[in-house]
Amino acid sequence: MSAEYIRLQEDKERKKHWKKWGPYLTERQWGTVREDYSPDGAAWENVTHDEARSKAYRWGEEGIGGISDHKQKTCLAWAFWNGKDPFIKERLFGLTGNQGNHGEDVKEIYYYLDSTPTHSYMKMLYKYPQAEFPYQKLIDENKKAGKLQTEYELIDTGIFDQDRYFDIFIEYAKEDAEDIFAVATIHNRGPEAAKIWVMPTIWLRKTWFTGHEPFMPKLSKIDQHTLKAFNPKSGNYIFSFCGNDELVFCDNETNRERLYGIPNERKFTKDGVNDYIVHGDSSKLNPNHTGTKAAAIYELEIPAGGMHQVKVRMQHQMTEEPLKSCHESVTQRKKEADEFYETIQNRVTDEDHRHIQRQAFAGLMWSKQFYYYDVNRWLDGDPGRYTPPPQRKKGRNQHWRHLQNYDIISMPDKWEYPWYAAWDLAFHCIPIARIDPEFAKNQLLLLLNEWYMHPNGQIPAYEWNFSDVNPPVHAYAVQRVYQIDKKLNGGKGDQEFLERAMHKLMLNFTWWVNRKDSEGNNIFEGGFLGLDNISLFDRSHAQHYKGKLEQADGTSWMAMFSLNMLRIALDLCEYNTVYQFSATKFLEHFLYIAGAMNNISSEHISLWDDEDSFFYDVFHLEGKDPKKLKVRSIVGLIPLFAVEPIREDLFDNLPEFKKRLDFFLREKPKLAALVSSWIQPGYDKRRLFSLMRGHRMKNVLKRMLDSDEFLSEYGIRSLSKYHEKNPYAMQINGDVLSIKYTPGESDTRMFGGNSNWRGPIWFPINYLIIESLKKFDFYYGGDFSIEYPSGSGNYLTLDIIARELSMRNIRIFSRDENGHRPVFGTHKKFQEDPHFKDHILFYEYFHGDNGRGLGASHQTGWTALVAEMIHKYYKPRSYPEEIHATPLFRS
Repeated sequence: MSAEYIRLQEDKERKKHWKKWGPYLTERQWGTVREDYSPDGAAWENVTHDEARSKAYRWGEEGIGGISDHKQKTCLAWAFWNGKDPFIKERLFGLTGNQGNHGEDVKEIYYYLDSTPTHSYMKMLYKYPQAEFPYQKLIDENKKAGKLQTEYELIDTGIFDQDRYFDIFIEYAKEDAEDIFAVATIHNRGPEAAKIWVMPTIWLRKTWFTGHEPFMPKLSKIDQHTLKAFNPKSGNYIFSFCGNDELVFCDNETNRERLYGIPNERKFTKDGVNDYIVHGDSSKLNPNHTGTKAAAIYELEIPAGGMHQVKVRMQHQMTEEPLKSCHESVTQRKKEADEFYETIQNRVTDEDHRHIQRQAFAGLMWSKQFYYYDVNRWLDGDPGRYTPPPQRKKGRNQHWRHLQNYDIISMPDKWEYPWYAAWDLAFHCIPIARIDPEFAKNQLLLLLNEWYMHPNGQIPAYEWNFSDVNPPVHAYAVQRVYQIDKKLNGGKGDQEFLERAMHKLMLNFTWWVNRKDSEGNNIFEGGFLGLDNISLFDRSHAQHYKGKLEQADGTSWMAMFSLNMLRIALDLCEYNTVYQFSATKFLEHFLYIAGAMNNISSEHISLWDDEDSFFYDVFHLEGKDPKKLKVRSIVGLIPLFAVEPIREDLFDNLPEFKKRLDFFLREKPKLAALVSSWIQPGYDKRRLFSLMRGHRMKNVLKRMLDSDEFLSEYGIRSLSKYHEKNPYAMQINGDVLSIKYTPGESDTRMFGGNSNWRGPIWFPINYLIIESLKKFDFYYGGDFSIEYPSGSGNYLTLDIIARELSMRNIRIFSRDENGHRPVFGTHKKFQEDPHFKDHILFYEYFHGDNGRGLGASHQTGWTALVAEMIHKYYKPRSYPEEIHATPLFRS
């Protein structure tokens, strides 16, 4: 049993709070909805990057490579200065939606390299240029670039061309739950000696003005190398440094004079350290060496090719020579991390795949964040403080006054998306469950709590608009995490987790039925459903064209939701057969949805198109006949996800469920015939519920596996390549709307700058396709094969095709025969430089033709599904020898 596994058990059993401290600082608090107190809701413009160094936040804190306690009362992060920048580097820089040609994007180079689930060991890398950071150039070049041009990134400025930069490796090692070593190892990669100021910074989140803190927390100097952080609730923390030149103090307070031209409330403001380092101005530093923000200052000159280490230790009590054992502790925790992941990766034989998977896990762990948002307080303001503008009460999130978030949450990307998103989080939890099933389960339950979920049953979508609608994948994630955890736990499932989740998911299911099936015909809307630009128009505003949209994907997601709930209910029957009645409810929902997809409101209109053998949305234009929107997109692939193979013996002790099932087969044969034949058993006595019978499934797969349509060398595209030469166009109320295949960045601003589902490869959709193929294979077994790729004359089983699609996704990050990784595109530095080429970035989505990474560069949220794909690729098959076909791609 590894040391990390023991720590996980101690934390689970509450014997020791190993997860109390972690990487819970966000990377961007400025520009978030929570900090926006403008009348127009323009969050990006209300607090800017330039203002952030002088603005004390209300709801959270940000930093580079930082950690905090789980309530973010005390924070530690790293600041740097190269002697040339106009201000110190305390936070990461990026563009807002109005500054970038493709939208918001971080313009820094950094990597998450390692982390255990308890954060007993963590490592990241930040690359800091020695020349002046090109802030304005990045803004100007992206502003003048058109939508058809690629984004202008930091690497494109040439600032790394002569290796004049610092590689700063940041590591943390826990000697105990609240005894932590922090080490920054700074390498000068340049040809000459270079100066750098390194400032490990300690500060306290500003809570004292809210009325919740009866006593003021305080930092105070003990000696030149030691400070004390005091909080009445958490006691003392001692921070020890070694070799620092100075220890300076100010307050985590807003510089109102700089930002607003009015007198400051406190003399020693938040930007005091910056002004002292850059301008030599000590007027904002407290000469009494107390405050709520402090920094140890190291002025270093590092020779060419040389390195220097800066070490910090946090403890509750002072000890003699506190940093003496730092190297031994960091080395030991790194060894224990290796041992932990060796168990996780014991079947993964390819070293490059192990490397990719471990960095994916690292990104998931580093992307945890303390998230605080009390909507009622945000709308009304704090007692005795500045009152928000009255427009706010009729604006964003006004209907979510019950929402009170104060937790550690898995984020999609702590810079670009420093807020949780419901369907992102559901996907995060699947790979997380491989290394920390307790955290995965608790995250899924978190969004189902009463203080998150709306009283009407809706799950909050994301901070920008909680009322928006994400695809209902929560039940899928709950069921998958339950099964992963059950297997890891020797076949014993967590009944309490599954029951808690199901009771709340039933409320959410009812919300969908009541709110998104407006006519009660079992055909669902839902709007954009996370697929921003997949249609001719914004699907959340079909009424703009005086019409109503019947969505193939919305309806299919609900069919999938029904089957997920059916499966959960059947799993719970292992403990209590009363759940067979819930299983019956969801069986009937599924069958009625299947029927409705083929005959909307008895109008003989089907979402399935016989001519094209594909599923399409149907648009009901006022006063005209309904029309299919014949866009070949993932909307037509999502019906594949509504599939569930179930073993016959599961029903032996469920007489009421079996009775109701037999009734449907006998009394409603048309409904039963729409889904895969229940009467005919499949492989290993499995029965199959699916929106697609064999014929339709084969036709959809034929299109999906066609290289001229959906099949890319790197996975499944979100829009058929057919539309590259054949754009689909339609005239609606005098407007001509069209859509074409764009494999890279979006050429439309329908949903802002960087929203693009018109061709790129997205991991959540690819993952669900792969999982669905495996489920079909569970039913059909090794005797059923499909041509792959379409037109090749090569036939493979669905299981093998699923593995081949997994490998196409994995190849995005893997070295090819030239040692290049497709994710890095044509950047020679990324591809060939030994200090770049093996550090992986997990982007938001990927170019549909060449696999280059696009969008948010650190979305190790749902893109970390690659870790699960690698795990499944190396998992031994559980089927007979006949399906052991030779894969097309080898690891």
